[in-house]
Amino acid sequence: MALPLLEYSPNSQNQRVASYEVPGDEQPRIYSTENLLSSADMDTLIEVAYRQIFFHAFAADREKFLESQLRSGQITVRDFIRGLLLSNTYKRSFYDLNSNYRFVEQTVQRVLGRDVYGQQEKIAWSIVVATKGIVGFVDQLLDSDEYLEAFGYDTVPYQRRRILPGRAEGERPFNITSPRYNEYYRGKLGFPQFVWQTTVRSYVPQEQKAVAGSPSQFLNMARNLNPQGNAPQRISALNIDIEKSVPYRKN
Repeated sequence: MALPLLEYSPNSQNQRVASYEVPGDEQPRIYSTENLLSSADMDTLIEVAYRQIFFHAFAADREKFLESQLRSGQITVRDFIRGLLLSNTYKRSFYDLNSNYRFVEQTVQRVLGRDVYGQQEKIAWSIVVATKGIVGFVDQLLDSDEYLEAFGYDTVPYQRRRILPGRAEGERPFNITSPRYNEYYRGKLGFPQFVWQTTVRSYVPQEQKAVAGSPSQFLNMARNLNPQGNAPQRISALNIDIEKSVPYRKN
């Protein structure tokens, strides 16, 4: 018998505060299959979904079969998100290299578009991971009323209410506040590493760089030349016999 989800008290976060939204460049764009106009819009939606779940998807990380199903209308955006969360890439990059608490925190941020409410919510969802596995945890998140009310079946999840009117700065993106690896695995993998340069690089403006055929390019070559010639003779004038040294014609 599976344990029910433990109760946790939500605290006041930005996404729970009702406010008038002012359109701007910093407001998140909503990508949904309800307002697609061309195939290029579908390509953009798929890229946004990869960026939301994986942060960056290499060619080997892409799920071509899921993309084909989404393009043909066989699955919804919610099913596509589920496939990415259950993929080997997400399991290898997030589940295998983090504890259950941190895995829950990162998944909640990417799926529900908000930060966890506290340690109590981490414990509650970690019990679900331990008893139902990753599949049960992902399905319970996607079936929750919070996800369906915020994103439904056709909208790609996004970080909700990151920017609030009247504030100079908004909340930092989740991929910055919660990197993929924690301190233990960052040290185990050997990064970050500081690279110290032993030589100081100088910057030369473009207009000061020598062009082809400039004499300055041959200056170093001329300095490296070591010409060798005959040393001049050092003879004193007192030691020269002028009568014998100067030829004269004999009769």
